[in-house]
Amino acid sequence: MAEVKSDIEIARAARKKPIQEIGAKIGIPNEHLLPYGHDKAKVSAEFIKSVKGNKDGKLILVTAINPTPAGEGKTTTTVGLGDGLNRIGKKAIVCIREASLGPNFGMKGGAAGGGLAQVVPMEDMNLHFTGDFHAITTAHNLLSALIDNHIYWGNELGIDIRRVVWRRVMDMNDRALREIICSLGGVANGFPREAGFDITVASEVMAILCLATDLKDLEKRLGDIIVAYRRDKSPVYARDLKADGAMAVLLKDALQPNLVQTLENNPAFVHGGPFANIAHGCNSVVATTTALKLADYVVTEAGFGADLGAEKFFDIKCRKAGLKPAAAVIVATVRAMKMNGGVKKEDLGKENVEAVKKGCANLGRHIENIRQFGVPAVVAINHFYSDTEAEIQAMKDYVVSMGEEAVLCKHWAQGSAGIEDLANKVVKLAESGASQFAPLYPEAMPLFEKVNTIVKRIYRGDEAIADKSIRDQLHAWEQAGYGNLPVCMAKTQYSFSTDPNLRGAPTGHTVPVREVRLSAGAGFVVIICGEIMTMPGLPKAPSSEKIFLNEQGQIEGLF
Repeated sequence: MAEVKSDIEIARAARKKPIQEIGAKIGIPNEHLLPYGHDKAKVSAEFIKSVKGNKDGKLILVTAINPTPAGEGKTTTTVGLGDGLNRIGKKAIVCIREASLGPNFGMKGGAAGGGLAQVVPMEDMNLHFTGDFHAITTAHNLLSALIDNHIYWGNELGIDIRRVVWRRVMDMNDRALREIICSLGGVANGFPREAGFDITVASEVMAILCLATDLKDLEKRLGDIIVAYRRDKSPVYARDLKADGAMAVLLKDALQPNLVQTLENNPAFVHGGPFANIAHGCNSVVATTTALKLADYVVTEAGFGADLGAEKFFDIKCRKAGLKPAAAVIVATVRAMKMNGGVKKEDLGKENVEAVKKGCANLGRHIENIRQFGVPAVVAINHFYSDTEAEIQAMKDYVVSMGEEAVLCKHWAQGSAGIEDLANKVVKLAESGASQFAPLYPEAMPLFEKVNTIVKRIYRGDEAIADKSIRDQLHAWEQAGYGNLPVCMAKTQYSFSTDPNLRGAPTGHTVPVREVRLSAGAGFVVIICGEIMTMPGLPKAPSSEKIFLNEQGQIEGLF
Protein backbone atom coordinates (compact mmCIF):
# COMPACT_ATOMS: atom_id res chain seq x y z
CA MET A 1 0.00 0.00 0.00
CA ALA A 2 1.30 3.46 -0.91
CA GLU A 3 2.31 5.77 1.90
CA VAL A 4 -0.75 7.52 3.32
CA LYS A 5 -0.34 11.29 3.54
CA SER A 6 -1.54 13.14 6.63
CA ASP A 7 -4.51 15.50 6.39
CA ILE A 8 -2.28 18.54 6.65
CA GLU A 9 0.05 17.27 3.88
CA ILE A 10 -2.95 16.72 1.60
CA ALA A 11 -4.34 20.16 2.44
CA ARG A 12 -0.97 21.81 1.82
CA ALA A 13 -0.81 20.28 -1.67
CA ALA A 14 -4.33 21.49 -2.59
CA ARG A 15 -4.78 23.32 -5.87
CA LYS A 16 -6.93 26.10 -4.55
CA LYS A 17 -8.74 28.54 -6.81
CA PRO A 18 -9.03 32.26 -6.00
CA ILE A 19 -12.01 32.74 -3.71
CA GLN A 20 -13.64 35.04 -6.28
CA GLU A 21 -13.94 32.04 -8.66
CA ILE A 22 -15.62 29.97 -5.93
CA GLY A 23 -18.04 32.84 -5.26
CA ALA A 24 -18.83 33.14 -8.98
CA LYS A 25 -19.87 29.44 -9.07
CA ILE A 26 -22.78 30.22 -6.74
CA GLY A 27 -23.56 33.67 -8.07
CA ILE A 28 -21.78 35.91 -5.55
CA PRO A 29 -20.27 38.94 -7.36
CA ASN A 30 -16.73 40.06 -6.43
CA GLU A 31 -17.96 43.28 -4.82
CA HIS A 32 -19.94 41.25 -2.28
CA LEU A 33 -16.95 39.19 -1.19
CA LEU A 34 -14.75 40.64 1.55
CA PRO A 35 -11.48 38.72 1.04
CA TYR A 36 -9.25 37.49 3.85
CA GLY A 37 -6.20 36.71 1.72
CA HIS A 38 -6.69 34.80 -1.55
CA ASP A 39 -8.58 31.73 -0.37
CA LYS A 40 -11.28 32.86 2.05
CA ALA A 41 -13.81 35.67 2.18
CA LYS A 42 -16.84 36.92 4.04
CA VAL A 43 -20.13 37.35 2.18
CA SER A 44 -21.64 40.81 2.53
CA ALA A 45 -24.87 41.45 4.42
CA GLU A 46 -26.19 43.33 1.35
CA PHE A 47 -25.82 40.25 -0.85
CA ILE A 48 -27.46 38.00 1.76
CA LYS A 49 -30.42 40.38 1.89
CA SER A 50 -30.66 40.46 -1.92
CA VAL A 51 -31.17 36.68 -2.30
CA LYS A 52 -33.84 36.25 0.38
CA GLY A 53 -36.56 35.98 -2.29
CA ASN A 54 -34.84 33.07 -4.06
CA LYS A 55 -36.35 29.59 -3.95
CA ASP A 56 -34.87 27.27 -1.30
CA GLY A 57 -32.79 24.24 -2.20
CA LYS A 58 -32.94 20.91 -0.34
CA LEU A 59 -31.41 20.72 3.13
CA ILE A 60 -29.48 17.53 3.98
CA LEU A 61 -28.38 16.86 7.57
CA VAL A 62 -25.31 14.72 8.23
CA THR A 63 -25.27 13.22 11.72
CA ALA A 64 -23.63 10.17 13.30
CA ILE A 65 -23.54 7.51 15.96
CA ASN A 66 -22.09 8.35 19.39
CA PRO A 67 -18.41 9.21 18.86
CA THR A 68 -15.74 6.70 19.83
CA PRO A 69 -11.93 6.92 19.91
CA ALA A 70 -12.06 4.80 16.73
CA GLY A 71 -13.31 7.84 14.77
CA GLU A 72 -16.47 8.25 12.69
CA GLY A 73 -15.63 10.97 10.16
CA LYS A 74 -18.85 13.00 10.22
CA THR A 75 -17.29 16.23 8.91
CA THR A 76 -15.29 14.23 6.35
CA THR A 77 -18.54 12.66 5.11
CA THR A 78 -20.29 16.05 5.04
CA VAL A 79 -17.55 17.50 2.86
CA GLY A 80 -17.33 14.33 0.74
CA LEU A 81 -21.09 14.34 0.13
CA GLY A 82 -20.99 17.98 -0.95
CA ASP A 83 -18.27 17.11 -3.47
CA GLY A 84 -20.19 13.97 -4.52
CA LEU A 85 -23.38 15.93 -5.22
CA ASN A 86 -21.44 18.40 -7.34
CA ARG A 87 -19.79 15.47 -9.15
CA ILE A 88 -23.18 14.06 -10.22
CA GLY A 89 -24.23 17.43 -11.60
CA LYS A 90 -26.03 19.00 -8.65
CA LYS A 91 -25.28 22.50 -7.42
CA ALA A 92 -24.31 21.85 -3.78
CA ILE A 93 -22.85 23.90 -0.92
CA VAL A 94 -21.33 22.50 2.27
CA CYS A 95 -22.15 24.28 5.58
CA ILE A 96 -20.01 23.36 8.59
CA ARG A 97 -18.88 24.93 11.86
CA GLU A 98 -15.61 26.67 12.63
CA ALA A 99 -13.04 24.90 14.79
CA SER A 100 -12.39 25.82 18.41
CA LEU A 101 -8.79 26.20 19.53
CA GLY A 102 -9.63 24.18 22.67
CA PRO A 103 -10.06 20.80 20.92
CA ASN A 104 -7.31 21.66 18.40
CA PHE A 105 -4.72 21.92 21.14
CA GLY A 106 -6.48 19.40 23.37
CA MET A 107 -7.57 16.01 22.12
CA LYS A 108 -10.28 16.10 19.44
CA GLY A 109 -8.38 17.85 16.65
CA GLY A 110 -9.71 20.14 13.95
CA ALA A 111 -12.97 20.47 12.07
CA ALA A 112 -12.09 20.64 8.38
CA GLY A 113 -12.71 17.03 7.32
CA GLY A 114 -9.96 14.61 6.37
CA GLY A 115 -8.13 12.77 3.58
CA LEU A 116 -9.42 13.82 0.16
CA ALA A 117 -12.64 15.20 1.67
CA GLN A 118 -11.44 18.41 3.29
CA VAL A 119 -12.21 22.08 3.36
CA VAL A 120 -9.20 24.34 2.80
CA PRO A 121 -7.26 26.35 3.93
CA MET A 122 -7.07 23.72 6.66
CA GLU A 123 -4.45 25.48 8.82
CA ASP A 124 -6.31 28.80 8.83
CA MET A 125 -9.66 27.15 9.54
CA ASN A 126 -8.26 25.30 12.52
CA LEU A 127 -6.48 28.33 13.98
CA HIS A 128 -7.54 32.00 13.90
CA PHE A 129 -9.44 31.83 10.56
CA THR A 130 -11.23 35.19 10.04
CA GLY A 131 -11.26 36.12 13.71
CA ASP A 132 -14.92 35.25 14.41
CA PHE A 133 -14.16 33.41 17.66
CA HIS A 134 -11.97 36.26 18.89
CA ALA A 135 -14.81 38.71 18.19
CA ILE A 136 -17.24 36.50 20.13
CA THR A 137 -14.80 36.18 23.03
CA THR A 138 -14.27 39.95 23.11
CA ALA A 139 -17.98 40.81 22.92
CA HIS A 140 -18.74 38.31 25.70
CA ASN A 141 -15.98 39.64 27.96
CA LEU A 142 -16.96 43.27 27.28
CA LEU A 143 -20.29 42.42 28.88
CA SER A 144 -18.46 40.76 31.80
CA ALA A 145 -16.35 43.88 32.30
CA LEU A 146 -19.40 46.17 32.14
CA ILE A 147 -21.14 44.18 34.90
CA ASP A 148 -18.27 44.54 37.37
CA ASN A 149 -17.71 48.14 36.29
CA HIS A 150 -21.37 48.96 36.96
CA ILE A 151 -21.16 47.42 40.44
CA TYR A 152 -17.91 49.34 41.12
CA TRP A 153 -19.49 52.70 40.23
CA GLY A 154 -22.38 52.43 42.66
CA ASN A 155 -24.53 49.58 41.35
CA GLU A 156 -27.48 51.75 40.26
CA LEU A 157 -29.31 48.67 38.91
CA GLY A 158 -29.17 47.00 42.32
CA ILE A 159 -27.35 43.86 41.11
CA ASP A 160 -26.99 41.23 43.83
CA ILE A 161 -23.31 40.29 43.44
CA ARG A 162 -24.13 36.81 44.74
CA ARG A 163 -26.44 36.36 41.77
CA VAL A 164 -24.27 37.40 38.81
CA VAL A 165 -24.85 34.56 36.33
CA TRP A 166 -22.74 35.87 33.44
CA ARG A 167 -19.34 34.17 33.41
CA ARG A 168 -16.25 34.98 31.36
CA VAL A 169 -14.95 32.97 28.38
CA MET A 170 -11.80 32.08 26.49
CA ASP A 171 -11.24 29.80 23.50
CA MET A 172 -9.00 27.33 25.28
CA ASN A 173 -9.35 24.32 27.55
CA ASP A 174 -8.23 25.54 31.00
CA ARG A 175 -9.65 23.73 34.01
CA ALA A 176 -7.91 26.16 36.41
CA LEU A 177 -10.38 28.88 35.38
CA ARG A 178 -13.62 26.94 35.93
CA GLU A 179 -14.18 28.57 39.32
CA ILE A 180 -12.37 31.78 40.30
CA ILE A 181 -12.57 34.70 42.75
CA CYS A 182 -12.36 38.03 40.94
CA SER A 183 -11.86 41.66 42.04
CA LEU A 184 -9.32 40.81 44.74
CA GLY A 185 -6.73 43.38 45.77
CA GLY A 186 -8.60 46.09 47.65
CA VAL A 187 -11.03 48.93 47.09
CA ALA A 188 -9.57 50.02 43.75
CA ASN A 189 -10.36 46.66 42.17
CA GLY A 190 -14.04 46.43 43.06
CA PHE A 191 -16.06 43.98 45.13
CA PRO A 192 -14.68 40.43 45.39
CA ARG A 193 -17.07 37.71 44.22
CA GLU A 194 -17.13 34.18 42.90
CA ALA A 195 -16.96 33.87 39.10
CA GLY A 196 -15.67 31.49 36.46
CA PHE A 197 -14.82 30.85 32.82
CA ASP A 198 -16.48 28.76 30.12
CA ILE A 199 -14.94 27.91 26.76
CA THR A 200 -15.95 30.39 24.03
CA VAL A 201 -17.97 27.81 22.12
CA ALA A 202 -20.20 27.44 25.20
CA SER A 203 -20.88 31.20 25.28
CA GLU A 204 -24.44 32.40 24.82
CA VAL A 205 -22.96 35.01 22.47
CA MET A 206 -21.79 32.15 20.22
CA ALA A 207 -25.29 30.62 20.28
CA ILE A 208 -26.85 34.03 19.55
CA LEU A 209 -24.53 34.65 16.58
CA CYS A 210 -25.49 31.24 15.18
CA LEU A 211 -29.25 31.72 15.62
CA ALA A 212 -29.58 35.42 14.68
CA THR A 213 -31.06 36.21 11.27
CA ASP A 214 -29.46 39.64 10.75
CA LEU A 215 -27.73 42.48 12.62
CA LYS A 216 -30.96 43.89 14.01
CA ASP A 217 -31.98 40.48 15.36
CA LEU A 218 -28.46 39.98 16.72
CA GLU A 219 -28.57 43.25 18.68
CA LYS A 220 -32.02 42.48 20.11
CA ARG A 221 -30.91 39.01 21.23
CA LEU A 222 -27.75 40.43 22.83
CA GLY A 223 -29.91 42.91 24.75
CA ASP A 224 -32.12 40.03 25.98
CA ILE A 225 -29.21 38.27 27.73
CA ILE A 226 -29.85 37.95 31.48
CA VAL A 227 -26.61 38.79 33.27
CA ALA A 228 -27.64 38.86 36.93
CA TYR A 229 -30.52 39.10 39.39
CA ARG A 230 -31.42 41.66 42.05
CA ARG A 231 -32.16 40.79 45.67
CA ASP A 232 -35.84 40.50 44.79
CA LYS A 233 -34.76 37.98 42.07
CA SER A 234 -35.86 40.25 39.21
CA PRO A 235 -33.54 39.90 36.17
CA VAL A 236 -30.94 42.40 34.96
CA TYR A 237 -30.47 42.36 31.17
CA ALA A 238 -27.49 43.27 29.00
CA ARG A 239 -29.57 46.13 27.56
CA ASP A 240 -29.94 47.57 31.10
CA LEU A 241 -26.14 47.97 31.06
CA LYS A 242 -26.32 49.52 27.55
CA ALA A 243 -24.02 46.72 26.36
CA ASP A 244 -25.99 45.49 23.34
CA GLY A 245 -24.94 48.22 20.89
CA ALA A 246 -21.20 47.89 21.49
CA MET A 247 -21.40 44.09 21.47
CA ALA A 248 -23.18 44.18 18.10
CA VAL A 249 -20.46 46.49 16.75
CA LEU A 250 -17.80 43.95 17.76
CA LEU A 251 -19.79 41.18 16.05
CA LYS A 252 -20.89 42.92 12.82
CA ASP A 253 -18.21 41.25 10.67
CA ALA A 254 -18.38 37.95 12.56
CA LEU A 255 -22.08 37.63 11.62
CA GLN A 256 -21.17 37.45 7.91
CA PRO A 257 -20.58 33.84 6.71
CA ASN A 258 -17.10 32.72 5.64
CA LEU A 259 -16.78 31.29 2.13
CA VAL A 260 -13.99 28.78 1.48
CA GLN A 261 -13.60 25.72 -0.78
CA THR A 262 -13.22 21.97 -0.69
CA LEU A 263 -10.18 20.19 -2.14
CA GLU A 264 -12.28 19.78 -5.30
CA ASN A 265 -12.92 23.54 -5.47
CA ASN A 266 -16.56 23.37 -4.45
CA PRO A 267 -18.07 26.11 -2.23
CA ALA A 268 -18.30 25.74 1.54
CA PHE A 269 -19.67 28.10 4.19
CA VAL A 270 -17.76 27.69 7.46
CA HIS A 271 -19.46 29.76 10.11
CA GLY A 272 -20.11 29.62 13.85
CA GLY A 273 -19.05 26.90 16.22
CA PRO A 274 -21.24 26.10 19.23
CA PHE A 275 -20.30 22.80 20.91
CA ALA A 276 -22.96 20.12 20.60
CA ASN A 277 -22.46 18.57 24.02
CA ILE A 278 -22.82 21.99 25.71
CA ALA A 279 -24.62 24.28 23.24
CA HIS A 280 -26.72 23.55 20.13
CA GLY A 281 -23.88 22.41 17.86
CA CYS A 282 -24.89 23.74 14.42
CA ASN A 283 -23.58 25.98 11.65
CA SER A 284 -25.12 29.48 11.71
CA VAL A 285 -28.67 30.15 10.55
CA VAL A 286 -27.36 32.97 8.33
CA ALA A 287 -24.95 30.63 6.53
CA THR A 288 -27.44 27.77 6.13
CA THR A 289 -30.36 29.92 4.96
CA THR A 290 -28.13 31.85 2.53
CA ALA A 291 -26.71 28.62 1.10
CA LEU A 292 -30.26 27.32 0.56
CA LYS A 293 -30.96 30.37 -1.64
CA LEU A 294 -27.88 29.70 -3.79
CA ALA A 295 -27.81 25.92 -4.30
CA ASP A 296 -29.95 22.90 -5.19
CA TYR A 297 -28.56 21.04 -2.17
CA VAL A 298 -27.07 22.22 1.12
CA VAL A 299 -25.19 19.63 3.14
CA THR A 300 -24.76 20.56 6.80
CA GLU A 301 -23.70 18.68 9.91
CA ALA A 302 -24.75 18.73 13.54
CA GLY A 303 -22.17 18.02 16.23
CA PHE A 304 -21.45 14.62 17.82
CA GLY A 305 -24.06 11.83 17.71
CA ALA A 306 -27.67 12.18 16.60
CA ASP A 307 -28.80 12.11 20.25
CA LEU A 308 -27.16 15.51 20.77
CA GLY A 309 -26.43 17.34 17.50
CA ALA A 310 -29.36 16.10 15.41
CA GLU A 311 -31.89 16.50 18.23
CA LYS A 312 -30.78 20.11 18.75
CA PHE A 313 -30.61 20.76 15.00
CA PHE A 314 -34.24 19.66 14.68
CA ASP A 315 -35.68 20.97 17.97
CA ILE A 316 -33.77 24.27 18.21
CA LYS A 317 -32.28 25.39 14.88
CA CYS A 318 -34.93 24.09 12.46
CA ARG A 319 -37.78 25.11 14.77
CA LYS A 320 -36.44 28.66 15.25
CA ALA A 321 -35.30 29.24 11.65
CA GLY A 322 -38.26 27.56 9.94
CA LEU A 323 -36.02 25.01 8.20
CA LYS A 324 -37.40 21.75 6.78
CA PRO A 325 -34.69 19.11 6.21
CA ALA A 326 -35.33 16.84 3.21
CA ALA A 327 -33.13 13.92 4.30
CA ALA A 328 -30.55 12.82 6.87
CA VAL A 329 -27.33 10.82 6.63
CA ILE A 330 -26.18 8.82 9.67
CA VAL A 331 -22.40 8.23 9.60
CA ALA A 332 -20.96 5.07 11.14
CA THR A 333 -17.81 2.99 10.79
CA VAL A 334 -17.03 -0.70 11.13
CA ARG A 335 -14.37 0.25 13.69
CA ALA A 336 -16.87 2.18 15.84
CA MET A 337 -19.33 -0.71 15.69
CA LYS A 338 -16.61 -3.05 16.96
CA MET A 339 -15.77 -0.63 19.75
CA ASN A 340 -19.46 -0.43 20.74
CA GLY A 341 -19.38 -4.24 20.65
CA GLY A 342 -16.65 -4.33 23.31
CA VAL A 343 -13.42 -4.42 21.26
CA LYS A 344 -10.43 -2.40 22.59
CA LYS A 345 -8.94 0.31 20.37
CA GLU A 346 -5.67 -1.61 19.90
CA ASP A 347 -7.60 -4.66 18.59
CA LEU A 348 -9.74 -2.84 16.03
CA GLY A 349 -7.54 -3.98 13.13
CA LYS A 350 -8.56 -7.64 13.58
CA GLU A 351 -11.72 -8.96 11.92
CA ASN A 352 -14.55 -9.45 14.42
CA VAL A 353 -17.94 -9.81 12.76
CA GLU A 354 -19.71 -10.71 16.00
CA ALA A 355 -18.51 -7.50 17.67
CA VAL A 356 -19.79 -5.53 14.66
CA LYS A 357 -23.22 -7.13 15.02
CA LYS A 358 -23.26 -6.48 18.77
CA GLY A 359 -22.18 -2.84 18.35
CA CYS A 360 -24.83 -2.12 15.71
CA ALA A 361 -27.38 -1.58 18.49
CA ASN A 362 -26.00 1.96 18.88
CA LEU A 363 -26.53 2.64 15.17
CA GLY A 364 -30.03 1.17 15.33
CA ARG A 365 -31.00 3.52 18.14
CA HIS A 366 -29.93 6.53 16.07
CA ILE A 367 -31.88 5.29 13.04
CA GLU A 368 -35.01 4.99 15.20
CA ASN A 369 -34.43 8.45 16.66
CA ILE A 370 -34.13 10.19 13.29
CA ARG A 371 -37.40 8.52 12.25
CA GLN A 372 -39.14 10.18 15.21
CA PHE A 373 -38.60 13.55 13.52
CA GLY A 374 -40.18 12.35 10.26
CA VAL A 375 -36.98 12.74 8.21
CA PRO A 376 -35.95 9.92 5.81
CA ALA A 377 -32.41 8.65 6.49
CA VAL A 378 -29.63 6.63 4.90
CA VAL A 379 -26.57 5.18 6.66
CA ALA A 380 -23.12 6.09 5.35
CA ILE A 381 -20.46 3.49 6.18
CA ASN A 382 -17.28 5.57 6.24
CA HIS A 383 -14.67 3.10 4.94
CA PHE A 384 -11.33 2.31 6.63
CA TYR A 385 -8.57 0.22 5.03
CA SER A 386 -8.82 -2.39 7.81
CA ASP A 387 -12.54 -3.08 7.18
CA THR A 388 -13.25 -6.57 5.84
CA GLU A 389 -16.01 -7.58 3.41
CA ALA A 390 -17.69 -9.72 6.07
CA GLU A 391 -17.73 -6.84 8.58
CA ILE A 392 -19.14 -4.40 6.01
CA GLN A 393 -21.80 -6.91 4.98
CA ALA A 394 -22.80 -7.46 8.62
CA MET A 395 -23.40 -3.71 8.97
CA LYS A 396 -25.37 -3.54 5.72
CA ASP A 397 -27.51 -6.52 6.72
CA TYR A 398 -28.26 -4.94 10.10
CA VAL A 399 -29.35 -1.65 8.52
CA VAL A 400 -31.60 -3.53 6.07
CA SER A 401 -33.16 -5.33 9.05
CA MET A 402 -33.97 -1.83 10.41
CA GLY A 403 -35.77 -1.02 7.17
CA GLU A 404 -33.10 1.34 5.81
CA GLU A 405 -30.14 1.20 3.43
CA ALA A 406 -26.41 1.48 4.18
CA VAL A 407 -24.02 2.78 1.52
CA LEU A 408 -20.26 2.17 1.61
CA CYS A 409 -18.35 5.45 1.17
CA LYS A 410 -14.66 5.79 0.22
CA HIS A 411 -14.44 9.59 0.02
CA TRP A 412 -11.50 9.79 2.47
CA ALA A 413 -9.26 7.92 0.01
CA GLN A 414 -10.97 8.70 -3.30
CA GLY A 415 -12.70 12.06 -2.86
CA SER A 416 -16.03 12.57 -4.66
CA ALA A 417 -15.51 9.45 -6.82
CA GLY A 418 -15.79 7.34 -3.67
CA ILE A 419 -19.14 8.74 -2.53
CA GLU A 420 -21.20 8.88 -5.75
CA ASP A 421 -23.49 6.08 -4.58
CA LEU A 422 -24.40 8.00 -1.43
CA ALA A 423 -24.93 11.22 -3.41
CA ASN A 424 -27.37 9.45 -5.73
CA LYS A 425 -29.22 7.87 -2.79
CA VAL A 426 -29.50 11.26 -1.01
CA VAL A 427 -30.92 12.87 -4.16
CA LYS A 428 -33.47 10.06 -4.46
CA LEU A 429 -34.51 10.47 -0.80
CA ALA A 430 -34.66 14.26 -0.95
CA GLU A 431 -36.64 14.34 -4.21
CA SER A 432 -39.11 11.70 -2.99
CA GLY A 433 -40.85 14.26 -0.80
CA ALA A 434 -40.94 11.69 2.00
CA SER A 435 -39.82 14.15 4.69
CA GLN A 436 -42.59 14.93 7.16
CA PHE A 437 -40.37 16.87 9.52
CA ALA A 438 -41.74 17.89 12.90
CA PRO A 439 -39.92 18.73 16.18
CA LEU A 440 -40.05 16.19 19.01
CA TYR A 441 -42.18 18.28 21.39
CA PRO A 442 -44.51 21.30 21.17
CA GLU A 443 -43.41 24.73 22.39
CA ALA A 444 -46.24 24.85 24.93
CA MET A 445 -45.00 21.78 26.84
CA PRO A 446 -43.59 22.62 30.33
CA LEU A 447 -39.78 22.81 30.46
CA PHE A 448 -39.13 19.78 32.66
CA GLU A 449 -41.57 17.76 30.58
CA LYS A 450 -39.50 18.68 27.50
CA VAL A 451 -36.40 17.36 29.28
CA ASN A 452 -38.20 14.13 30.17
CA THR A 453 -39.47 13.75 26.59
CA ILE A 454 -35.89 13.82 25.28
CA VAL A 455 -34.66 11.51 28.04
CA LYS A 456 -37.37 8.93 27.35
CA ARG A 457 -37.70 9.12 23.57
CA ILE A 458 -34.12 9.90 22.49
CA TYR A 459 -31.89 8.57 25.31
CA ARG A 460 -34.34 5.72 26.23
CA GLY A 461 -33.84 6.52 29.90
CA ASP A 462 -36.49 6.04 32.58
CA GLU A 463 -36.60 9.69 33.64
CA ALA A 464 -34.70 12.87 34.34
CA ILE A 465 -34.11 13.58 38.02
CA ALA A 466 -33.55 17.01 39.51
CA ASP A 467 -33.50 18.65 42.94
CA LYS A 468 -36.52 20.71 43.98
CA SER A 469 -34.45 23.89 43.60
CA ILE A 470 -33.89 23.12 39.90
CA ARG A 471 -37.55 22.30 39.28
CA ASP A 472 -38.52 25.51 41.10
CA GLN A 473 -36.13 27.50 38.92
CA LEU A 474 -37.64 26.06 35.74
CA HIS A 475 -41.12 26.85 37.04
CA ALA A 476 -40.07 30.43 37.86
CA TRP A 477 -38.80 30.86 34.27
CA GLU A 478 -42.11 29.54 32.96
CA GLN A 479 -43.93 32.11 35.11
CA ALA A 480 -41.62 34.80 33.67
CA GLY A 481 -42.65 33.90 30.12
CA TYR A 482 -39.82 31.58 29.07
CA GLY A 483 -41.79 28.32 29.18
CA ASN A 484 -42.15 28.14 25.39
CA LEU A 485 -38.38 27.91 24.83
CA PRO A 486 -36.78 24.67 23.64
CA VAL A 487 -34.32 22.90 25.96
CA CYS A 488 -30.64 22.44 25.09
CA MET A 489 -29.27 19.30 26.75
CA ALA A 490 -25.64 19.54 27.93
CA LYS A 491 -24.58 15.91 28.24
CA THR A 492 -21.66 13.59 27.47
CA GLN A 493 -21.41 12.84 23.76
CA TYR A 494 -20.08 9.30 24.30
CA SER A 495 -23.25 7.62 25.50
CA PHE A 496 -27.04 7.80 25.46
CA SER A 497 -26.69 7.92 29.24
CA THR A 498 -24.70 10.40 31.36
CA ASP A 499 -21.99 7.74 31.88
CA PRO A 500 -19.41 8.21 29.09
CA ASN A 501 -18.26 4.59 29.47
CA LEU A 502 -21.72 3.09 28.87
CA ARG A 503 -21.61 2.36 25.14
CA GLY A 504 -24.11 0.61 22.90
CA ALA A 505 -27.83 1.27 23.41
CA PRO A 506 -28.49 1.34 27.16
CA THR A 507 -32.01 1.56 28.56
CA GLY A 508 -33.47 2.07 32.03
CA HIS A 509 -30.97 4.71 33.15
CA THR A 510 -31.80 7.99 34.88
CA VAL A 511 -30.45 11.35 33.72
CA PRO A 512 -29.47 13.60 36.63
CA VAL A 513 -29.87 17.33 35.96
CA ARG A 514 -27.11 19.16 37.82
CA GLU A 515 -27.77 22.76 36.82
CA VAL A 516 -30.00 24.84 34.52
CA ARG A 517 -29.11 28.08 32.75
CA LEU A 518 -31.49 30.43 30.94
CA SER A 519 -30.11 31.65 27.61
CA ALA A 520 -32.82 34.24 27.04
CA GLY A 521 -30.99 35.89 24.13
CA ALA A 522 -30.26 32.66 22.28
CA GLY A 523 -33.76 31.45 23.05
CA PHE A 524 -33.26 28.18 24.89
CA VAL A 525 -32.80 26.75 28.38
CA VAL A 526 -29.53 24.85 28.95
CA ILE A 527 -29.97 21.64 30.95
CA ILE A 528 -26.61 20.53 32.37
CA CYS A 529 -26.62 16.78 33.00
CA GLY A 530 -24.19 14.48 34.80
CA GLU A 531 -20.55 15.55 34.90
CA ILE A 532 -20.45 17.56 31.67
CA MET A 533 -18.11 20.58 31.86
CA THR A 534 -18.67 23.94 30.15
CA MET A 535 -14.91 24.54 30.48
CA PRO A 536 -13.05 21.36 29.42
CA GLY A 537 -9.56 20.48 30.64
CA LEU A 538 -6.54 19.41 28.61
CA PRO A 539 -5.55 15.72 28.51
CA LYS A 540 -2.26 14.48 30.01
CA ALA A 541 -0.58 14.65 26.59
CA PRO A 542 -2.38 17.49 24.73
CA SER A 543 -2.24 17.72 20.93
CA SER A 544 -0.40 21.04 21.28
CA GLU A 545 2.77 19.09 22.19
CA LYS A 546 3.00 17.91 18.57
CA ILE A 547 2.20 21.22 16.84
CA PHE A 548 5.17 23.25 15.57
CA LEU A 549 6.61 25.18 12.61
CA ASN A 550 9.01 23.19 10.39
CA GLU A 551 12.14 24.57 8.72
CA GLN A 552 10.08 25.84 5.79
CA GLY A 553 7.85 27.79 8.16
CA GLN A 554 4.94 25.41 7.60
CA ILE A 555 2.67 24.22 10.40
CA GLU A 556 3.03 20.58 11.43
CA GLY A 557 0.91 18.51 13.78
CA LEU A 558 -2.60 19.87 13.15
CA PHE A 559 -5.13 17.14 12.38
